[in-house]
Amino acid sequence: MDGKARRSPAILIIRLSAIGDIVFASPIIAALRRRYPDARISWLVQPESQGLLKHNPELDEVIVWPRNRWRGLWRDKQWLALWRELRRFRRTLRERRFDIAIDMQGLLKSGMLAWLSGAGERIGLGSKEGSHLLMSRVIERGGDPERIGSEYLHLAEQLGLDPGSFEMEVVLCAADERFAHALVESKGLQAGYAVICPFTTRPQKHWFDERWIELIPRLRGESGLPVVILGGPGDRAASESIAKAVGGGAINLTGETGLTEAAALIKHSALLVGVDTGLTHMGIAFHRPTLALFGSTCPYRNTTRENARVLYHRFPCSPCRRNPICNG
Repeated sequence: MDGKARRSPAILIIRLSAIGDIVFASPIIAALRRRYPDARISWLVQPESQGLLKHNPELDEVIVWPRNRWRGLWRDKQWLALWRELRRFRRTLRERRFDIAIDMQGLLKSGMLAWLSGAGERIGLGSKEGSHLLMSRVIERGGDPERIGSEYLHLAEQLGLDPGSFEMEVVLCAADERFAHALVESKGLQAGYAVICPFTTRPQKHWFDERWIELIPRLRGESGLPVVILGGPGDRAASESIAKAVGGGAINLTGETGLTEAAALIKHSALLVGVDTGLTHMGIAFHRPTLALFGSTCPYRNTTRENARVLYHRFPCSPCRRNPICNG
């Protein structure tokens, strides 16, 4: 990155999804701010994850990519409307006169958005799917795979930034804090509570339900803490099954909170146990005692925290990523 030509550049960070990766990538904001204290720094993200970023005081703006609207127009073959939407969004980006776009996702969709931004310098992290053709510079993925967020730390170092401790940061708003405090009071959790996060988007990353059913009463008995189950609306059926099996031994809030409301509950929890999912990574970001359970994936073992550990039960076929040979 050329800081000599302009000491206060307009910088666009692109990491559209997923929740965990946005949390992992969040330290790049502070690293850029240290290098360019007067820069205008924006982050381009999908709607569902904007809450993780929009209250960060080091960011000047969060720009939301209306992915679902574009997909709907494509599905309905409304080509003219889609073209107008694309042109309108391109204009939105170019009005900001970005000097630098950093594509931290490295996919064709994120590369296209970097190109649409009109930034003169477009830097891609491990660009694939042809997106390298849209970049002015590609930085290969690297770093210590054992460390949490290592590829983004590697990117910061390759850009010549001062990464500092490169700690993840999720900044919540007052409304999220009020929600958490009100819920804690209404559920009688003022003396503390444990959180479990059993669910994620890929079922091969899940732990066995019968193990959660065994763990919950043991966790409650040994710690003396009530156990709260968190997850998204799509996890309700599985969560209800676990909660029913433990006979009222858990407070099931699955699907009853928004993303940042769940984050606020994690922030104020006494401890967290979860699988490889964004909510679990937030436990580490908030310095909560965290135990992460990995099997089909092993994104890191070094959490950089004394109070956070990973248990990794590796099978010969691990990591299977998105194509499990066991059908999940």
